[in-house]
Amino acid sequence: MKPTPIANSLLAALPHKDYQHLLQGLEQVTLTFGETIYEPLAPIHHVYFPNNSLVSLLTLVEGHLSLEVGLIGREGMLGVSLVLGVNMSPVRAIVQGTGTALRIKSARFMKEFRKSSALQREIYLYTYSLMAQVTQTAACNRFHVVEARLARWLLMTGDRMRSNSFYLTQEFLAHMLGVRRVGVTKAAGALQRRKLISYSRGNITILDRKKLEETACPCYEMVRNMHDPAPAPNPGPQTRNILERDSRYQDGLLVPA
Repeated sequence: MKPTPIANSLLAALPHKDYQHLLQGLEQVTLTFGETIYEPLAPIHHVYFPNNSLVSLLTLVEGHLSLEVGLIGREGMLGVSLVLGVNMSPVRAIVQGTGTALRIKSARFMKEFRKSSALQREIYLYTYSLMAQVTQTAACNRFHVVEARLARWLLMTGDRMRSNSFYLTQEFLAHMLGVRRVGVTKAAGALQRRKLISYSRGNITILDRKKLEETACPCYEMVRNMHDPAPAPNPGPQTRNILERDSRYQDGLLVPA
């Protein structure tokens, strides 16, 4: 049996042998709120697998304005561009929720990645779901109102942290949603008046998840269906079956026609 618990869903989905090989290069680290993991176009020295921490992917505009385009927790990893042959991050990665992660040096990770078809398979599946999240988030930021986007964002955060309570300042939320702080204040106030959340000095608690889901834009459900972190450790059977039936895939790799 694998050592338990394996909090990261991607690692937990690996066969015992593949996980053990990877484990030899992994070390546990603590990620602290506000800590920068990657900068745009900077080299990637380590790959991270969050356990109970949460990391936001931010795109920068004019060098200083930021907007969140992705959210990574225990369902995934940071550093997927390495498997695409690019040793730098396209975005800024900043810790949104304090917690632990497993970290491995990039060179060691790529060595294990090349040897393990199971690791390749899981990471390709995750990369697809992350791409879907990024594209859906871009559309969401353009077309949906702040209150619905805030509800979506709180639900996604709760899913990845396995908690209905977490700490976030209004200033940080404004950066994540790409709006002014007054917009966050208004949206959060509306959710509080409906008793969907409580919010005091940065401490947020989801009080009525069902109604919060009804308030959120459809993007939440769409992204969750792409890769729901709740049923850890395994990705959905539908995704696996599609790859197994598709003759273009051999050992988890896409084979050119």
